Amino acid sequence: MSLRRPIHCVSPVGTPANPIAALPAAAGSSLKQRVLTASVPLSLLLACLFLLPSAGWQLLTSLPIALAAGEWARLAGFGKPKRIAFVGVLIASCLGFIAAFSSERYSAGALAFSSLLYVAALMFWAIAVPLWLYRGWRVTQPLLMGVVGWMVLVPTWLAAAHLQGSPWLMLAVLLVVWIADTAAYFSGRRFGRRKLAPQISPGKTWEGVIGAFVAVLIYASVASFVLQPSANFCDRLVTLIFVAALTVLSMTGDLYESWIKRGAGAKDSGSLLPGHGGLLDRIDSLTAALPFAALYLARFLPVPGSA
Repeated sequence: MSLRRPIHCVSPVGTPANPIAALPAAAGSSLKQRVLTASVPLSLLLACLFLLPSAGWQLLTSLPIALAAGEWARLAGFGKPKRIAFVGVLIASCLGFIAAFSSERYSAGALAFSSLLYVAALMFWAIAVPLWLYRGWRVTQPLLMGVVGWMVLVPTWLAAAHLQGSPWLMLAVLLVVWIADTAAYFSGRRFGRRKLAPQISPGKTWEGVIGAFVAVLIYASVASFVLQPSANFCDRLVTLIFVAALTVLSMTGDLYESWIKRGAGAKDSGSLLPGHGGLLDRIDSLTAALPFAALYLARFLPVPGSA
């Protein structure tokens, strides 16, 4: 690990991770291509979220995680053998959890270990990553990059598997991230003046952060009154704090991937999605947000694989 000149103006806001927020400045055919490219996988994702059984959802989501692992390995500078090995470790980790969740003997232990991973992921995103970005660290050791990649991707997959136990709850969490990204993008483009971290991502602005928080808090307030009309003030306040924390983490994930790409000299994590880049570009916000959401909402969720 080598240290570069400290980045003194770091704040979490990122490139949009949903179909609307990902629209580029260019209009016309490019804009249309991005919308069409994103609409199909998004529709399939939502259908699978609500219709697939737990095991099917877990197997399905392990595929994009494996593809994202391949993109991470390329950004980390892994050669082909190390890249294959890293993807293999990620797939084996997912399959191991699937087997454990479906076993009466091991499901409780797997759930407890998942909670520990959520806590570790929260510490990583809330403490290690902000310090990493502030100090401008560039990591060149393959083993460390492999461990970090595992910590970024496996808890994300676990959280997606866990949250699918309540599809509407997971959709609500996804909407927080998508609304934050959309609002940050458009408010940043319209009002953006003050740069956040030009050494990481020159397009990110403080105005984008403010727009994201305003939109998310409006969404959470309306949803709280509609879905929980009898909730008291304290319950609504806790909900707002939760979605605010979720927004900060989602932006941190977005910003962190931008830093990893900058260190690798890459504009996008891959080219799998025309007009959108790679899978990591689309799930970077979720890698930081989903583990925290699963940890906080665990009391409302069944054991993965029990459904």
